Amino acid sequence: MVTIREVAKESGFSSTTVSIVLNNAPLARYIPDTTKKRIERAAKKLGYRPNLFARSLRNQRTHTVGVMVFDMTDPYCTPILRGIENTLFHASFLPILTDVHNERSRFERYLEMLLDRRVEALIVVANWLFVEIDVLGDLEKANLPTAMIGRELEAGSISSVTVDNELGAHAAIEHLFSLGHRRIAFIRGPKRITDTAPRWKGVRNFAKAHELEIDAALVLDLPESSDPISSFEAGYKLTENLIRQKRPFTALMAFDDMTALGAIRALSKAGIKVPEQCSVIGFDDVAHSSLLTPALTTIRQPMAEMGKMAVNIVSEGIAAVQEKNKIIAQHRKLMPELVVRDSTGTPGPARC
Repeated sequence: MVTIREVAKESGFSSTTVSIVLNNAPLARYIPDTTKKRIERAAKKLGYRPNLFARSLRNQRTHTVGVMVFDMTDPYCTPILRGIENTLFHASFLPILTDVHNERSRFERYLEMLLDRRVEALIVVANWLFVEIDVLGDLEKANLPTAMIGRELEAGSISSVTVDNELGAHAAIEHLFSLGHRRIAFIRGPKRITDTAPRWKGVRNFAKAHELEIDAALVLDLPESSDPISSFEAGYKLTENLIRQKRPFTALMAFDDMTALGAIRALSKAGIKVPEQCSVIGFDDVAHSSLLTPALTTIRQPMAEMGKMAVNIVSEGIAAVQEKNKIIAQHRKLMPELVVRDSTGTPGPARC
């Protein structure tokens, strides 16, 4: 590693002067531009790189942000991570990424390790399997700017970025209703998942306002699981159960895209064409949704924007810490968007 002394020897100036210039210290403004340029040329020639670790010890800055993902295999997380990484890059912060595998013990250990490395902020990507972890409440005492994506904790002291699940479900059922569907099947999320209740509330409120009858026999729930991909298999099996009941339905609204894709496979296996004989709509707009045939109509969560917004929130928190101000929790709720593709259409002769 090239040292300050070597740059000083090459440039012909003292180590003190070189250090002031290369570290852009306050005294640098008193040093002539010609001297600065000569030192900078010497540093570039020798390939000098500043010792960021030593600098961080001096100014108590690490320019790192911890990013905790509950399950990296969840396709919901990928565009969020891209939004986080891209925004941190432009803000000159380095992300430290951890995957906690939906395990509380791993979450707590990684959190401890991130705090030991003195990250300046924390972003938690909570997928739909997330169960509230009370240890996050301790971060308020540590004065660490923290934002959670996908959940708003009851305590409210941790910033959050969420999507309006109720509005999204309302848009989904409205789309099916506007196409003429009245016999609609539903695969809801697991009861302990916080997204499930507001999405079902959006469905019920629309049904009540438009006198749409919901057949309880056509309403099924996803089972509890620690594997986000399992919703595909569950969607497949639950749709098979719906078909066996011999209760006709012309559309199916799924809790998320993976469930919807599993439902489409079950319908196809049973010889039921989508959307000619049964329309299917999902929620999230994960990458697979637009690639399969038929392409899935869904409710898009602005996932990359959610990642960007979380970074902006913690950046404000970092600035507050530097200025010795109190960190103010922010709670942002983004609007979902209906994306109409090939899996929905007007009702045909019901074979479901």
